[in-house]
Amino acid sequence: MASTVARIRPTVPPRRRPVIVGVLNVTPDSFSDGGKYVNVDAAVAHAVSLRAAGADFIDVGGESTRPGADRLDPKAERKRVVPVLKALIERQIPVSIDTMNASTAQAAADVGVLVVNDVSGGLADPEMLRTVAETGVHYIASHWRGPSVNMDDNAVYKNVVYEVRDALKSRIAEMLVWGISPDKIVLDPGLGFAKTADHNWALLKALPRLESIGYPILIGASRKRFLAPFADEGAPTTERDFATAVVSALAAQAGVWGLRVHDVESTAVALDIWSAWNDGGVHG
Repeated sequence: MASTVARIRPTVPPRRRPVIVGVLNVTPDSFSDGGKYVNVDAAVAHAVSLRAAGADFIDVGGESTRPGADRLDPKAERKRVVPVLKALIERQIPVSIDTMNASTAQAAADVGVLVVNDVSGGLADPEMLRTVAETGVHYIASHWRGPSVNMDDNAVYKNVVYEVRDALKSRIAEMLVWGISPDKIVLDPGLGFAKTADHNWALLKALPRLESIGYPILIGASRKRFLAPFADEGAPTTERDFATAVVSALAAQAGVWGLRVHDVESTAVALDIWSAWNDGGVHG
């Protein structure tokens, strides 16, 4: 796990290959692959395949955050994720926990998880930032405007780039007050969370403005609705993987720290091409 911790520190030069975070949803109702990995053995097998394809670590989530989704009881969430986290850690597979609940973050830290990915940026649970500070885990904090059940109603901005940037800066200030170490913070603009397609594209175009905040940026564009126009009408979300890989390469060129994706293989190939382009050839 030590090498994984080293990779998530923000001190690496900005023009290096981004970290690939493989998505593992152990939920029955996620928008992309709900129900496929609720069994521990199936979840472990998929995590192994994601690692083999090039994922630096696996992001395990037990609560769907698709548009319109209701909140899940934290006890039910922990029942889903903890056995999977334990099984992956026993196999020395680096993991993060995708949760908005402090109690789940604590349970994950107790079994050895080193990264908490909170799509609410600490707003969904008033105990989250204290828990993160006390456990010493790394913290990925997203821009968030409220629960998924009504997120589309909150997709109203005068200037989405400025407003998201200011909101993230406000969250950083709160994290620092609670004692979270600056070198353990990663920011996520929250593509698709209370944002229209135009908002998402505006944020991607403005990645340098977000990076100027001074913290590493994670992008989670994978299979989201704003990529649907680049696949056949009515096609399954897996048909958005090609578009996701293109976004991955462009985001790498913009200097992002990490990419959270469902299909690791296509993004890994896209980054191989990006690396060859920037290095002037394939080496080794």
